[in-house]
Amino acid sequence: MSRPRRPPSTAVPDRYARRFQALKREFQELEYFCKGTLLKRMMKCGKAGCACQHDPAKRHGPYFEWTYKAKGKTVNVKLTRDVMPVFRAATHQYRKLRSLLNRLERLSQTVLRHQAKLAQSAHRE
Repeated sequence: MSRPRRPPSTAVPDRYARRFQALKREFQELEYFCKGTLLKRMMKCGKAGCACQHDPAKRHGPYFEWTYKAKGKTVNVKLTRDVMPVFRAATHQYRKLRSLLNRLERLSQTVLRHQAKLAQSAHRE
């Protein structure tokens, strides 16, 4: 004698749907973003007699740069001290964007697997 099948729970898909909607709302909160790395550099100059040549503590700077890849090439953009916080915030937003995309993808895969199981069990009945 076989056991009667329980109907599939609707609470699981509802939970997934609520989580998906919450993640989509996080997208709406994103500000301007850009990928890349921010650098703060202390540089040596080309003068042989300058103290920066022998003492790392006396190097010139700091100089700020934003580095990113475009069409397979590395691009370096010099930034002023005043602009640096804007680009720092934008790179943080980009990391947040990537994290959101990864979470949405994992959740989507989970939901799709769940829906596939439901479809298979419905097809068998």
